[in-house]
Amino acid sequence: MLVFGLIGTGTELLLLEHYQGGWQLVPLCLLGLALGVVVWHLVRPHAGNVRALCVLMLLFLFAGAVGIGLHYDGAAEFQLEMDPSQSGWDVFKKAVHAKAPPILAPGVMMQLGLIGLTYAYRHPALSAPGAASGKGE
Repeated sequence: MLVFGLIGTGTELLLLEHYQGGWQLVPLCLLGLALGVVVWHLVRPHAGNVRALCVLMLLFLFAGAVGIGLHYDGAAEFQLEMDPSQSGWDVFKKAVHAKAPPILAPGVMMQLGLIGLTYAYRHPALSAPGAASGKGE
């Protein structure tokens, strides 16, 4: 499920040309890193790459929350450009209903982060001999 989500989300972001600014590259970089860690884990599962996956998934949660804020800011800014006389509440209502940028779209990063953390939760590699020192198989 995680691999399909990573590939699908990455493909969608590339098709939407979600790489036109520094902040837009963050999800693409995280998706690429996560795919690399998943492949590393499939080739040689051990505690180190499970921990790396956990760290990345926490970054996914953070990036998703920040992304929602950035998408909201973009939509609110556009609404204010259209009509600077709008009240804060009117801007908020229009921004959360905007189709571009979709406010909750970055929530998919949070979903992927939770899926990855669920996979890693009580993973057998973490309880294997030597896992505490990071030298486990």
